[in-house]
Amino acid sequence: MPFAPGETLSYDVSWSMAFVTAGTATLRVVDKHASFGSLAYYILGEGRPTPMLAKLYSLYYKADSLLDVYSLTSQRGSVYSDENGRRRMTSLRFSPDGRPALFEMQTSTNMRKDIAVPSQSQDALSALFALRAMTLSPGMTIRMPVCISDRVYNMAALVVVREDVKTGLGTQRALKVRPIMTDLSGNPAGRGLVLWLSDDAKKLPLRLQADLTVGSFNLVLREAKFQ
Repeated sequence: MPFAPGETLSYDVSWSMAFVTAGTATLRVVDKHASFGSLAYYILGEGRPTPMLAKLYSLYYKADSLLDVYSLTSQRGSVYSDENGRRRMTSLRFSPDGRPALFEMQTSTNMRKDIAVPSQSQDALSALFALRAMTLSPGMTIRMPVCISDRVYNMAALVVVREDVKTGLGTQRALKVRPIMTDLSGNPAGRGLVLWLSDDAKKLPLRLQADLTVGSFNLVLREAKFQ
């Protein structure tokens, strides 16, 4: 595996490459433990604004995933958000035997429902790590179903080219990957998304750029630690 427990990646977050850092994010492989009758990596991602911006608007996001060690698919994924005291928690528990996944949402009330999902489905976080575990080269297209909240999408990740990308660790050779999301009817979903993975054995997520209505959302790797 290109990743292992103890990997901690720290990112600077900005709304445009020309603006100062607006927030920070971390991505950690916390551990590997028995889970749902199998073995899973526990992966955790967190994001928050800088202390100065937090005084104006309090914001915290946490996403986690249990990635099955053997199938490299998600066992369970969840997202927690706190925006100025407005809290929301969603989770999706996948079933390995083809049964519907269990979706839960907690706000001021609780809601549960079953959702039909394709086999080998991923949550957004597990999809990134499953992609890292694959052998990638320019011209390839990786396809997988990805579940976000209670919606199912088809993702086609095109490995575009090898190119250099600047990070807090210096300039590194990277594989540029363009994930394209569509709904189950084939209609485009979301805006442009580009991911750069280091062109080495670790395939570190070096940079992520997502187009917004105004400008773009950027994560750039600042620090990487390994145990």
